[in-house]
Amino acid sequence: MIIVEGWIKLAEGEIDRLRDKALTMMEETRKEEGCLLYVYSREVENPDTMRISERWANQEALNAHGKSAHMAEFNKAMAGAKTLGASVQAYPAEEGRTLLGGD
Repeated sequence: MIIVEGWIKLAEGEIDRLRDKALTMMEETRKEEGCLLYVYSREVENPDTMRISERWANQEALNAHGKSAHMAEFNKAMAGAKTLGASVQAYPAEEGRTLLGGD
């Protein structure tokens, strides 16, 4: 499994402007083979920061995601946004354990 975690700090109002594109991106990505989790969220303390959380069955699925049409479309929308900073990392996850509740 591959876990992707990160954040993008956007200028004020940009997350609201990108909301529909982000919703479409999540919806389309969740249909992809090998996508186990795909979520964008907003930080409570920093509402102009978008959090990225992803889980992929394997690297091949993540690679295919990067080549998808909806990824290209979302990247176009992001290219037009004023970004103040970003960090996104991918980690291999060979085993995990539940800390609270179910999945």
